[in-house]
Amino acid sequence: MENKRNHPLPAKGWQPPFPSKDLALLWRIPFPTDIEPDKVELALRERIKELNCLYGISQLAERYLYSLDDLLQELVNFLPHSWHYPEVTCARILFKGKTYTSDKFKVTDWRQSSRIYMYHEAVGECSIFYLEERPPADEGPFLKEERALLDAVAEQIGTIATRISADLELQETNRQLTLERESLQESNTALRLVLARIEQDKQEIHQDINMNVEKILMPILHALALQLTPAQKKYVEMLQTNLEEITSPFIRQLSLSCKAMTPTEIAICNMIRNGMRTKEIAEMRGVSEATINRHRENIRRKLEITNQDVNLATFLESSMWEG
Repeated sequence: MENKRNHPLPAKGWQPPFPSKDLALLWRIPFPTDIEPDKVELALRERIKELNCLYGISQLAERYLYSLDDLLQELVNFLPHSWHYPEVTCARILFKGKTYTSDKFKVTDWRQSSRIYMYHEAVGECSIFYLEERPPADEGPFLKEERALLDAVAEQIGTIATRISADLELQETNRQLTLERESLQESNTALRLVLARIEQDKQEIHQDINMNVEKILMPILHALALQLTPAQKKYVEMLQTNLEEITSPFIRQLSLSCKAMTPTEIAICNMIRNGMRTKEIAEMRGVSEATINRHRENIRRKLEITNQDVNLATFLESSMWEG
C-alpha cells in the first residue's frame, strides 16, 4: 500500500510543511497510568530514535558545512535506523535532479514522502520505504510520529541546503572581489610605472632638445651672424631668441603658472627677462613701442603686480611669479 504525502506547489506567502503545533503531544512520553508498561517502554525507544535522528542531522550539518552531496548521502543511510522497523526500511532523497539512496534500496508500495523546499519552492523529496509489509498503523504501516519526523527531516534538509547555498555564493563573491581588487592593484601599479616612464621620457626628450640647440644650432647661428650685415643679424638674433623660448624651462613654467597669458605675452616676458628694453623688443617684433608697453601692462596685471613698486624684469628673473 502506497502512503505518499503530496504537497501542492506553494502559493505566495506559503510556508513549507512543519510538524503540527501539537508536536509535543505527538512525541509525548506516555505515563504508566495511561498505558501498559511494555507500551511505555516501546514508546520511549521510539522517541529516543526520533531524537537521535534530529540530533544526527545537526551533527551531519556541522560535519559537512559546504558539501550538500556528502551530507545527503550520509543522511539517507542514517534515516532508516529512526523508523519503527529499521531492518526492512530504506530511504531515498531526490534533490534538484540528483538521487541519493540508502543501502539495499528498493521502491515498494509501502512508502511515505515529504517534499523539500528552498525559498518556498519545491526542490526535492525525502521518502521512506518498507521492503516488506508491516501491520497497519496511523498512515499505512507508518506511525503518526514518523510522519511528523519525516516532515521535520525534509524541513531541515531545505534549511541546511539554503544555508550551504548562501555560504557558497558568499565565498564565490568574496573570491571574485579579491581577484578584482588584486587586478585593480596590479593595474594601478602598471599605470604608475607607465606614467613614471612617460615623465622620464619627456625629461630625456627635453634634455636632448636643449643639448642639440645649445651644442649644434647655436654655434652655427653664432658663426653665421659674424658674416652678416647688421640688418641681417636681427633675423639671426630673432631666430636665437625663438630657439631659447622653445627650450627654456622658464617658458614652460610661466605657461603653467599663468594660463591667461597669450603666446605673444609669454615671448615678451622672456625677452624682458633676458634684459631687452622696450625699443629693442619693438624692433625685434616689428611693432611700435606703444604696443609693447600695452603688453607690459597686461603682463603686470596677469602677474598681479599692477601698481606695485616692482621692476618687471627683476620680478621675472626671480621665482616670485611661480605658483
